[in-house]
Amino acid sequence: MEWLNSLFVEHSVVQAVVVISLVVAVGLVLGRVKVWGISLGVTFVFFVGILAGHFGLTLDARMLNYAESFGLILFVYALGLQVGPGFFSSFGKSGLKLNMLAMLVVLLGSAMTLVFHWTTGVSLPDMVGVLSGAVTNTPALGAAQQTLKQMSDPSLEQADLALGCAVTYPLGVVGVILALIAVRKLMASRVFFKRGEVDKKRHTVIVGFRVTNPGLDGKAVEEIARLSSKRFVISRLWRGGKVVIPTSETRVETGDRLLVIAAESDVEPLAMLIGERDSEDWNRENIDWDAIDSRLESHRIVVTKPAINGKRLGALRLRNLFGINITRVYRSGVVLLPTPDLVLQLGDRLTVVGEAAAIQNVERVLGNKVRDLDEPNLVSVFAGMLLGLLLGSIPFSVPGVDFPVRLGLAGGPIVMGILVGAFGPRIHMVTYTTVSANLMLRSLGLSTYLACLGLDAGVHFFETVFRPEGLLWVGLGFAITVVPVALVAVFSLRFMREDYGAVAGMLCGSMSNPMALNYVNSTVESDTPSVAYATVYPLTMFARVVLAQLLLMLFL
Repeated sequence: MEWLNSLFVEHSVVQAVVVISLVVAVGLVLGRVKVWGISLGVTFVFFVGILAGHFGLTLDARMLNYAESFGLILFVYALGLQVGPGFFSSFGKSGLKLNMLAMLVVLLGSAMTLVFHWTTGVSLPDMVGVLSGAVTNTPALGAAQQTLKQMSDPSLEQADLALGCAVTYPLGVVGVILALIAVRKLMASRVFFKRGEVDKKRHTVIVGFRVTNPGLDGKAVEEIARLSSKRFVISRLWRGGKVVIPTSETRVETGDRLLVIAAESDVEPLAMLIGERDSEDWNRENIDWDAIDSRLESHRIVVTKPAINGKRLGALRLRNLFGINITRVYRSGVVLLPTPDLVLQLGDRLTVVGEAAAIQNVERVLGNKVRDLDEPNLVSVFAGMLLGLLLGSIPFSVPGVDFPVRLGLAGGPIVMGILVGAFGPRIHMVTYTTVSANLMLRSLGLSTYLACLGLDAGVHFFETVFRPEGLLWVGLGFAITVVPVALVAVFSLRFMREDYGAVAGMLCGSMSNPMALNYVNSTVESDTPSVAYATVYPLTMFARVVLAQLLLMLFL
């Protein structure tokens, strides 16, 4: 039995890998179990780690610190890469209101943390741990832990934020759901749904028009585009029974039929500009585009050439050079309007319409070699993490703080991940990773971090929970979960007359709670909650990581 003892008890590199792998594997299996339709997913790794730590499984302190830190860095950087492309666009007109409401939830929770610290006597580090669990945000916990280490105060070495997080996390998951159920029942007369209106501005549709505006007669497509503030693409033009692919110089005549791709919210303004709308449904799934004209074909081409990464679609002049039209661009499951100023990225899938020979020429320009994308670009991952750590180590001064402030192991990589994801392609930096590769990186990093966090917290977990202090933490955490969600929900529904689906999705996103989102999606007959969740998630995730550090820096 000595070999078994060396695998699980005696501290070594092999023992650390075995224990972490065991905790992660068991946690992921149990995380799939649903209770009342709710499962904790990867978060269950945290609680399995707590049990393992409670029953005596430990790691070498330096090994534990390394694995925990590396897992956190990998997770937050991959998370930044994921949310980066949509981070700054989420501040657009349609998402600004939702982001402001979500930030109100974040600020209310942070304010309650300070108030509870001042009124109950619970230490601020413990309250930040309680806050992290109450809002189910482990990256914020990691950032706070790094801040405590950075402050180099011997009196803070005994602070264990992970205990507060572990105690309050379960009710943090359930509390959002309970608050939404209560608000919906209490405000039944105020709850209403605008099916599809949240994503109407983003949803791209195909519409047919007949040119009846005499002011457009003889004007080139490029001139017509300048007449309208709306963005659109003319995919096909029918004249005299023949179909042509219009270029920017093609002149439109009264009576022409145009097939236009535009945002759904822009259809009516375009009808006022162009003329009578076609009665045919061009958005049905079973339409045979190749049968519309035997000379024209429709193909989907994938951008795989690194030279195309970061270039604007208009700069390639594909329409004028090859006589083709790009009708749609698919990126990470989102349909984008192929306007000339759209910046292309590796992995974009372009729907190209034209003659077979022309489409082959476009394939040579764009690549269309899907195998080139199968291998993840690890250079950008490790280079980005390196830059993130360098950024996180840069000291800067904050008024009211006596020591240099750093973004640290959590703040630096997530900021760099967002910047690389958002602007990398614009400087021709290849940042593409497949959705599955990004998910793998995030899951691997988060699982490792949670396993180490649980093992560290498990030693004193149960003795803390069953003390009066532990019960107090549970109550304070539940209040931090429920009160901000309920107040902002009531404010949004009663005074701002917001759609319930959008409000519910926004609240789930502001609390980093995908389990609550799953519940909301099962009760709302549209994808409005998911769209709202994705709109506010990037900003609130970043804000919570930063605020967790600022609370300790400014008020400790």
